[in-house]
Amino acid sequence: MLDLLKIFTKPNKASKEVAKERLKLVLIHDRANVSPQFLEMLKSEIIKVITNYMDVDESALDIQLTRTKSDDGKSTVPALYANIPIRNIKNSGR
Repeated sequence: MLDLLKIFTKPNKASKEVAKERLKLVLIHDRANVSPQFLEMLKSEIIKVITNYMDVDESALDIQLTRTKSDDGKSTVPALYANIPIRNIKNSGR
């Protein structure tokens, strides 16, 4: 019976991790001088272009601005991370 109740409750760790990820994103946006509105516009434009070629699951789309090491390895630079679930590739006309 107790196991059944666990299904309907979220562990505190999950909300802690979500809050931690959100804070990271806010800090990254600040350091890259990019507003959340800019990221939403970018996300919208990426979706618009990709949907010309394939059907994607927009509800599961994950686009983030992160930090990564530069090519010289001495500093960090902003990087765009996109996880775009593809449902179907559209006919290319061939």
